[in-house]
Amino acid sequence: MSRQNYVFTSESVSEGHPDKVCDRISDAILDAFLAEEPEARVACETFATTNRVVIGGEVGLSDQAKLTEYMGRVDAITRDCIRDIGYEQDKFHWNSVEITNLLHEQSAHIAQGVNAAENKDEGAGDQGIMFGYATDETEALMPAPILYAHAILRRLAEVRKSGAEPVLGPDAKSQLSVRYIDGKPVEVSSIVLSTQHLDASMNSEDVRRVVEPYIRQVLPDGWLTAATDWHVNPTGKFVIGGPDGDAGLTGRKIIVDTYGGAAPHGGGAFSGKDPTKVDRSAAYAARYLAKNVVAAGLARKCTLQLSYAIGVARPLSIYVDTHGTGVVPDERIEGAVSRAIDLTPRGIRLHLGLNRPIYARTAAYGHFGRAPEADGGFSWERTDLAEVLKAGL
Repeated sequence: MSRQNYVFTSESVSEGHPDKVCDRISDAILDAFLAEEPEARVACETFATTNRVVIGGEVGLSDQAKLTEYMGRVDAITRDCIRDIGYEQDKFHWNSVEITNLLHEQSAHIAQGVNAAENKDEGAGDQGIMFGYATDETEALMPAPILYAHAILRRLAEVRKSGAEPVLGPDAKSQLSVRYIDGKPVEVSSIVLSTQHLDASMNSEDVRRVVEPYIRQVLPDGWLTAATDWHVNPTGKFVIGGPDGDAGLTGRKIIVDTYGGAAPHGGGAFSGKDPTKVDRSAAYAARYLAKNVVAAGLARKCTLQLSYAIGVARPLSIYVDTHGTGVVPDERIEGAVSRAIDLTPRGIRLHLGLNRPIYARTAAYGHFGRAPEADGGFSWERTDLAEVLKAGL
């Protein structure tokens, strides 16, 4: 029997965190290529530091002339991302930052494993393991600590960008320690919030007076108590932020992107990768399936693993663990899952509609626990497979 009374902690980082700046640029470049050609191939990595952004990786379009044209748009895409995030610092400004574009064509040896041919189906873009997770402790079927750590930073970004709190800067981090009683989240035992501020005269108490009302807005009633331990800008001033204060790199916040440490993570990051890469698409499919298992009432908690080999279409394994909460044996759920959806890379992409420019919005505040959007964004958060899974047992 798993523990029922404990404290669990998760962290989030804002869209202005150096690593998230890089995730955003990589995913915006991906979106630009997918908008031109849904079957575009992109594996885009970004590095950012003081006054400089370096972009590298592999891209591919069927039309070579279009590929050259879109390679030339990378500079403008990058500046638009930095401007939207809000960086206009002396040493990291959207208009003056130096951008180096080292993107090149996708390897033909990788392409031959992925592309469909007369004698083979489209294969996975790489080997690897991917995990999905869901729990009924929140309406979003996400772990509470990461869900609300994201919500705090998203709210602070909203009031910063609206002009309601212009003193806030783009770079921020949050961390919540949540107390569980009888397996349910009931209160925040401690909160850590560090946010960049543009007024150099502000101290930690000044920053807390600005951010505390918004934190209280997003947390459930009663979760903040007199016993909650607050740490707001515990080091003091935080004026120098973003890539000027610390270097950033695509794919370095994978636990922030997923379940905040409450569930396993596979070997790969998501941002900058087109959906032939199972690091991304199969992780989305695993979340989709785990969420639908819980939404169907088959379990209160579900971890689901998929594994793939490069160039091979079908998953090598499907594993389900309902942590003792399942209403039927886990192996029966595994069977229902395998019958409910085509888990080849192409099957996942078609079922979830992943060949669309829907990825820049995923780069901050989590890839999971978000509401499905009308244009297909966050399609993996739908619960439309719940009845199919129940019928398939």
